[in-house]
Amino acid sequence: MHRPKTNPHSFQGIVTTAPEMDKLFELIRRVARTETSVLIRGETGTGKELVARAIHDLSPRAARSFQAINCATLTPELLASRLFGHVKGAFTGAVRDRRGLFQLADGGTLFLDEIAEIPLDIQARLLRVLEERTFVPVGGSEPISVDVRFVSATHHSLRRLSEEGRFREDLMYRIRVGVLFLPSLRERSGDVEALTWHFIEQFNHQGYRSVTKIAPDAVRALCSYPWPGNIRELRNAIEYSFAFGEHDTITLDELPPELRGEAPPEDRIDKSRPKTLSDIERDRILSALQQAGGKKGRAAEILDMSRSTLWRKMREYRLVN
Repeated sequence: MHRPKTNPHSFQGIVTTAPEMDKLFELIRRVARTETSVLIRGETGTGKELVARAIHDLSPRAARSFQAINCATLTPELLASRLFGHVKGAFTGAVRDRRGLFQLADGGTLFLDEIAEIPLDIQARLLRVLEERTFVPVGGSEPISVDVRFVSATHHSLRRLSEEGRFREDLMYRIRVGVLFLPSLRERSGDVEALTWHFIEQFNHQGYRSVTKIAPDAVRALCSYPWPGNIRELRNAIEYSFAFGEHDTITLDELPPELRGEAPPEDRIDKSRPKTLSDIERDRILSALQQAGGKKGRAAEILDMSRSTLWRKMREYRLVN
């Protein structure tokens, strides 16, 4: 396959040819002009932070700071410190006062990715910021006033988590005033092909390889793969092919093992030992994801478990990027 004649267009850094994205872009334009708190729903790797940045850049707050944090990557103590800041002596290692993201984003926008992962006690403090526009740094006593717009993102159903007692209902209603649903890569017509060439062009500029074609069997693998990691996974796959391939054509054997229908080497089970219960459960999850075409909600139904439980187990078994 040679480079397609139709060039993708870019909306605030979001590259696409898919007509399904046009409605989303119009909704982004509309909500950006308001002060509404926005919740972005979408699978991992779909570009939720790009949408959050687009909302900020198109808003009256564009000249002020945009701050972002992934709430799933930090311990509760570190998350509280990053959000609210801390005063000197608040905990071991706090040798000086430190401003948190609320202060850094004052007048601008704060993006809270994976907001469903925030512990309940921090959720209560976050609610206060939303309601009163004030907060107290960790170890402090004096409230600080801030003017921050909130944009959040999650792949979970906050309503379901609220029903399970894992997310505050009052906070849910505060942060999901406006909801944007970001399509998965497999739902974006023509974007696997368009983004493949977009990333090829990026890596061509690095100068160590120049790709002008993709072999037919490699094209079939790229187009049939369900892309559970979405755009991030596609970019990683193209980078992999550049790192391990050569010449001007990407061939099937230069694509990652998953796209060739193989398990990655580090995930292959040693056949010389019996399978553990974890091995069996991991195989069941992989089978369900394959049956569901990569759709986690459908896979969770097949496995008779909640989507949040499936997501936790996928992370445990390193089935997500």
